[in-house]
Amino acid sequence: MRSFTYLSAPDVETAVRAIATEPNAKFLGGGTNLVDLMREDIEQPDVVVDITRLPLTGIEELPGGGLRIGALVRNSRLAAHPLVRTRYPVLAQAVLNGASAQLRNMATVGGNLLQRTRCLYFYDGAAACNKREPGSGCAAIGGFARNAGVLGVSDHCIATHPSDMAVALAALDAEVEVESTRGVRRLPLTELHRLPGSTPQVETALAADELITAVELPALPVAAHSRYRKVRDRASYAFALVSVAAAMETEDGVVTDVRLALGGVSAKPWRAREAERILLGAPATEESFRRAAAAELAPAVGRPDNTFKIELAQRTIVATLRQLLTDGSAA
Repeated sequence: MRSFTYLSAPDVETAVRAIATEPNAKFLGGGTNLVDLMREDIEQPDVVVDITRLPLTGIEELPGGGLRIGALVRNSRLAAHPLVRTRYPVLAQAVLNGASAQLRNMATVGGNLLQRTRCLYFYDGAAACNKREPGSGCAAIGGFARNAGVLGVSDHCIATHPSDMAVALAALDAEVEVESTRGVRRLPLTELHRLPGSTPQVETALAADELITAVELPALPVAAHSRYRKVRDRASYAFALVSVAAAMETEDGVVTDVRLALGGVSAKPWRAREAERILLGAPATEESFRRAAAAELAPAVGRPDNTFKIELAQRTIVATLRQLLTDGSAA
């Protein structure tokens, strides 16, 4: 790890001003991803701005029934919050399916959203990686690609986003609040992360000097009837091969509301809009679930090592919706 200047920010204004004046600076929250990347010389900031003292640790109920979650809320606290567990169980389940208890006690909501891919070639300094070194190529294409994406990929990058929490937030229509010296703006979480295209090194819609300050969840009755399902190589401390965040309500055997998002399949949490479109107003049956899942994965592009993800994603969608239906939580 090379040397860097350390700054501790007492307030948001100081933090964003520090970043705005330093062309190669990084925010430090929980540090569970950034510190590892610095040790590997993948991230090489000249300045690290410590934001752990900022007043961004609250979870507040909004007037309309939604929630405002500060960017420095620890993941473990988020998963344990009673309003999250009752109104948005899919979010609590997604957080608890991520990492280990020790990491969840350190990791923050904002940091979780901005964590970088765990692609093997991104971490291998001897391998070609357009995320790490733009223009060098993508060793995963033609290499070992078991964990690579199948949706929204490009000829420049097939890496996946590792977050579980972000998949649930995508399904819940969450919004992200960010602040810079230019003021405050909001954007849908589904627009925070970018698909690789020809610039896979540009991973989010944030400017370099923007700080995530909060995530807001709308009042969403269907969210009370939700589940997160994660398929991985081992039962804990493993990233998703495929994951599904689903919320569904039915009436008289018909789907009246549904939200779906996928993880482990793309460079961003993948909101399954086509599957939602097919399901809404359709019979809540296994046949409808299969048809919607197949339509969502129709554009998928697999590699020799990860083509199995296409069918696995379809099966996981069906299994998650079936669980919601059969356990009565979607009624």
